[in-house]
Amino acid sequence: MRFFDRTEEIASLREIRRMAMSNAQFTVVTGRRRIGKTSLVWKAYEDEPILYFFVVRKAESELCEDYMQEVEHKLGIPAMGRVERFPVIFEFLMKLSVERPITLFIDEFQEFFRVNKAIYGEMQRIWDMYHTRARINLIVCGSIYSMMTKIFKDKKEPLYNRQSRFMTVRPFTPLVLKDILGEYNPHYTSEDLLALYSFTGGVAKYVQLLVDAGATTRTRMLNQIVKADSVFLGEGKAILIEEFGKDYGIYFSILSAIARGKTSRSAIEDVVGRQIGGYLTKLESEYEIIAKRQPLFERSATKNVRYTIADNFFTFWFRFIYKYNYMLEIENYEGLKTIINRDYEVFSGLMLERYFKQVLIGQHAYTRIGSWWDRKGENEIDLVAENELDNTAAFFEVKRNIDKYIPSSLEAKASVFLQATGQFKDYAITCSGLSLADM
Repeated sequence: MRFFDRTEEIASLREIRRMAMSNAQFTVVTGRRRIGKTSLVWKAYEDEPILYFFVVRKAESELCEDYMQEVEHKLGIPAMGRVERFPVIFEFLMKLSVERPITLFIDEFQEFFRVNKAIYGEMQRIWDMYHTRARINLIVCGSIYSMMTKIFKDKKEPLYNRQSRFMTVRPFTPLVLKDILGEYNPHYTSEDLLALYSFTGGVAKYVQLLVDAGATTRTRMLNQIVKADSVFLGEGKAILIEEFGKDYGIYFSILSAIARGKTSRSAIEDVVGRQIGGYLTKLESEYEIIAKRQPLFERSATKNVRYTIADNFFTFWFRFIYKYNYMLEIENYEGLKTIINRDYEVFSGLMLERYFKQVLIGQHAYTRIGSWWDRKGENEIDLVAENELDNTAAFFEVKRNIDKYIPSSLEAKASVFLQATGQFKDYAITCSGLSLADM
C-alpha cells in the first residue's frame, strides 16, 4: 500500500526542520503501536539523509557500535574509536550541530529505560548545556504510549518538558479510508467501508495488511483476520501486555467486560469481582485505551457514566478474539467467523455511530458533538450536534438500515432532551437519520 494522508504532520515536521537550522528542536512523536509513526518521519524527511538510531534491548556498548557506524556512513565522519556509552555520542552530535545542522531520529526511545535508564538524565544535562547554540533537529519516537508520556510529562523525570513539540499520530479518518478503498477497490460498498473502519479503526498497519493481501471487501477482510497464520489474532496481547505489565490480567478482564457491553463501573466490577476505580483511571488517563462518556450537559461528574474502548481494533479484538480464544486454540477458525458474522450487525451498528461522529467532527460545522441518554435508560439519542455560533442543533439517529429509522421517535426523544436539559432555547432544531447509505 502506498503512503496515504499525514499532510499536516509532514508539513509540521518539515517546518520543525527549518526552525532547527537556527534553533535546536526536540520533537516527541507518540501514538499507539502500528499507527505509522516511523513511516511518517521517514516520509517527512525522505529528501535528505538523516541519522536513524533504533533502540533495542541489548548492551549499551553494542548499540553505540551500531550508532557510530550510522554516524560515519551518513555524515562521512571518521571513526571516533570505541564508544560504550550513548551520552558520549549524543554530546558529540550536539557539539557538531553547532557547526552544521543535523537531523537525529531516535526510534523506540522508551527502550533506553531497559538498556540504561540513566541515559535520560545524561541527555537532559547535555541538552541543557548545548541547545541554545546547537542546530539539531532531534525527533524521538516511542510505541509504548504510557512510557513515552511518563518520560516527558512526569515532573519527576529528567526530560520533563524538555521537548519543544509533542506530536500524537492519530488513526486514519473516515475520509482517508474512503480514499484508500477507492484506490484499491473502486467498486467497494458501504458495507466494505464500515468493515474496514470497524476492524482496523484506521490504524495504518492494519489497513496496510488487509489492502496488501487484497482483502478489500468485508468477507475477505474477515477471512484475512481469522485464519491460522494471522497476525491479528495475537495482536491484542502483543501490544497491551507490554503496556500493562504484570497487572495485564485485570486490565484484560475490564476491557473484555466493556467490549461485551458492560459499560457502567458497577457492571464491570460484577464481572471482574473486585474494585476497579484505580484501574479505570489508568486505562483512561495514562493508557488512553478507554473513554469515559456522559450525556451532553450532565451536571454531575460521577453520575450516568459509561465506559467504552476508544480503539476500534481493541473493541473488536476483546469482543471476539479474546472472548473466543478457546476456539482458536483448537483451530476452529470457521466457527469463530460464524460467531462474528452472527453478531456483526450489532457490533458494526455501534461502530457506525463512531464513524458518523468522526465525520461530523471532520466537517468543522459544529461547536459541540456528543450523545445523550436519560438516567432511566428510556430515552437515548445517538448524536447531538450544536452550533452555538448560529443557534442551531441537529439530532441524529444512526441505523444500519434507514428503513428502521422512525422520525417521530427521534423527535419525541429530542423533546425529552430539551425539557430535561433546558438547552437549545430559541435554537433551530433538526432531526435526521443516518445509515449505511450516507457513508
